[in-house]
Amino acid sequence: MKSHYRVVVIGGGVVGASVLYHLAKLGWTDVALVERSVLTAGSSWHAAGGIHALNADPNIAALQAYTIDLLSEIEEESGQNIGLHMTGGLTMAGTPDRWEWLQSAYRTFQSIGIEDCRLVSVEEACALNPIMSGEGLLGGMWADREGYIDTTGTVHAYATAAKKRGATVIEHNRVLELNQTLEGWEVVTEKGTISCEHVVNAGGLWAKQVGRMAGIELPVSPLKHHYFVTDTVPELAELDFEVPMTVDLEGFTYTRQDQNGLLVGIYEVNHEHWAMDGAPWDYGMELFQEQTDRIEHELMMGYGRYPALENVGIKTWVNGAFTFSPDGNPLVGPVPGKRNYWSACAVMAGFLQGGGVGKSLAEWMIHGEPEADVYGMDVARYGIWAENRQYIKETTGQFYSRRFVMTYPNEQLPAGRPLKMTGVYSDMDAAGAQWGQSWDLEVPLYFAQPGFKETPSLKRSNAHDIVGAECRAVRERVGLLDITAFSRFEVTGPRAQEWLDRLMASRLPAPGRAKLAPMLGHDGRLKGDLTIFNWGDGRWWITGSYYLRAWHMRWFNDHMEDGVQVRDLGDEMAGMSLAGPKSREVLKAALSDGDADALKFMGLAQMDVGLVRCQVARLSVAGELGYELHCRAGDLKALRDHLLAVGAGYEMVEYGFNALLSLRLEKSFGIWSAEFTQGYTPGMTGMDRWIDWSKDFIGKAAAVKECDGSGPEKVLVTLDVEAQDADASGYEPVWKGDQKIGFVTSGGYGHTLGNSLAMALVDRACANEGEVLSVHVVGKERMATVIAPSPYDPDGKVMRA
Repeated sequence: MKSHYRVVVIGGGVVGASVLYHLAKLGWTDVALVERSVLTAGSSWHAAGGIHALNADPNIAALQAYTIDLLSEIEEESGQNIGLHMTGGLTMAGTPDRWEWLQSAYRTFQSIGIEDCRLVSVEEACALNPIMSGEGLLGGMWADREGYIDTTGTVHAYATAAKKRGATVIEHNRVLELNQTLEGWEVVTEKGTISCEHVVNAGGLWAKQVGRMAGIELPVSPLKHHYFVTDTVPELAELDFEVPMTVDLEGFTYTRQDQNGLLVGIYEVNHEHWAMDGAPWDYGMELFQEQTDRIEHELMMGYGRYPALENVGIKTWVNGAFTFSPDGNPLVGPVPGKRNYWSACAVMAGFLQGGGVGKSLAEWMIHGEPEADVYGMDVARYGIWAENRQYIKETTGQFYSRRFVMTYPNEQLPAGRPLKMTGVYSDMDAAGAQWGQSWDLEVPLYFAQPGFKETPSLKRSNAHDIVGAECRAVRERVGLLDITAFSRFEVTGPRAQEWLDRLMASRLPAPGRAKLAPMLGHDGRLKGDLTIFNWGDGRWWITGSYYLRAWHMRWFNDHMEDGVQVRDLGDEMAGMSLAGPKSREVLKAALSDGDADALKFMGLAQMDVGLVRCQVARLSVAGELGYELHCRAGDLKALRDHLLAVGAGYEMVEYGFNALLSLRLEKSFGIWSAEFTQGYTPGMTGMDRWIDWSKDFIGKAAAVKECDGSGPEKVLVTLDVEAQDADASGYEPVWKGDQKIGFVTSGGYGHTLGNSLAMALVDRACANEGEVLSVHVVGKERMATVIAPSPYDPDGKVMRA
């Protein structure tokens, strides 16, 4: 062991070994993995080892596909047998909704390039897995690239391949403490102190403690998980092939062959946490006693699905711990506020996702950005509110219990809620607000009559007409929306303008003006679709998506300069938005000081609305004449009460974010996480029209290369979809005949236009107005036509009125 390495990876499971391998593969060979016991001790050694490319998050599915392709490479490179059995896999549906969802998911996988899967009938599925009963099943999906590996062999393969490339593996050496230094970190171990530039927390069951060593509280918790392996099943022994990996979604079980027996894993509804503060340091190769009473219901369903099990015994029980995050996805990336401290934790499907996690993290550390859009597993998707123990317990437990439970797009889950509520939450709740969640904040989705309950659905729900009425009220009269769920950052200091000018790709607004501003990464891909406010007194605001607060603040801090201060106003400021043809009249009647007539489109002013001093911006995401009224969080109730009282004379209604999503589609306004992501470029999304090419900014070289070259392969278009009772939502494939030419980024119903709309990234050759295409909507192919952007008020006259 040396006294200095460039990187120290803490944890010798599959994730830590993968990170080590990818760092060495990408050229950082002065790296070491430190493991308190032996490689695999913790969760890796007892994992079931299943692999499959399919995942509900398309970006994570792509990383899983990468992991599967990598396995044979590391086996060859290391010379270590990993016991790869590529049996193929089945995912079975037993309810009409689930079967519909599976058909829709099949199309999603086509969109992201996973072509080796197909839908199968119950009869074909039972032929592929002869020991499975088809009773109660409606259909399934087959995937070629599914199977299992030897978990211990795979970890050693990653580690051996890494060592061959120059990396170091140090076992039997527990990390005792971490100390941040000017140069990086001191890693104090049982065998001495190591200095390094970077630390990677791949601690697995011990991630919590390794985080606390650096003053970090990671939102992770271990939960217990069961599987068992049977004695020889005669029906399996008679076959001349291995049965495929099989998931029975309604039965909460997954299975694979294990020699001539069957491995049966269970995601029980009655979950159980363990060691929420992290596993004991001397834990490693132990298991818990099986708890058959806790999993009795799932066991009965499993035996019903595989009748041959009734006649065989159980050879081995495994009840071991795995670490979960609140949403079940990994926590990966640079931890905000801790320079060169990197997270690679909560990878509960380590053998499935470990390759992709290792690749992305190594790219991030070495190149500054991962190749893939990994926001779905970025550690910065959570804020300090997620450090709460009860929040962690509720949300990780909810995810585990719902692992195989179907979740609908319009379904709101209860764990960890309500958490943050604005000062008008109770009043809006009494007014019929139905709530969603953005980051930690409760946000109104729509307003309904007392006793209304939305039915979870893959199609248009029973709230469809309610949202439609709100949309029409905004278009015809005026609507009031709580916009506390917009992020707000204040930038000040003598170099604030110069700093913003370098960070943003657009020209900065003049004093008293606002401007849309794309922000790019060094690779020229998007880092934000933001709006810049220049208040004219040395204060600048950056506004954007509330749930990206920690993510954007990390970016700002990473590029901080002397003479600049950035403050997150998200807990200090709130606001209301007025939108609609009568919004100016309402504002004028509500003002106690200010001139609404003088405020031009994209203009800013300070105004007194009743008793409340507001920072007012004339703009609207709804595409209407509109105003954003920003106030202190404690003033929000007084502001709302006053506006409602004044607005009553103008037939004003409160509306929610579901209506706003419909209204913005009618304007072809993109949003982050759909049309705009860090996987897309300005040229693809049309954000290049806001770029000031005459100045220097982060990402300019890559953006210029795209602009001056052949341009992007795909561009954003608006589609008029001939849908019936469902609308596209995202990642559905777009076809030209039988040729896949793109995918939907988001969609919904345009209530004021009366048709189904979608935005999509398609091949440039097919992006012409009038082009006839087709889209799969909830698994059904529908005709779609490319239409001109902004089908509602295409010239923007209403906004500028």
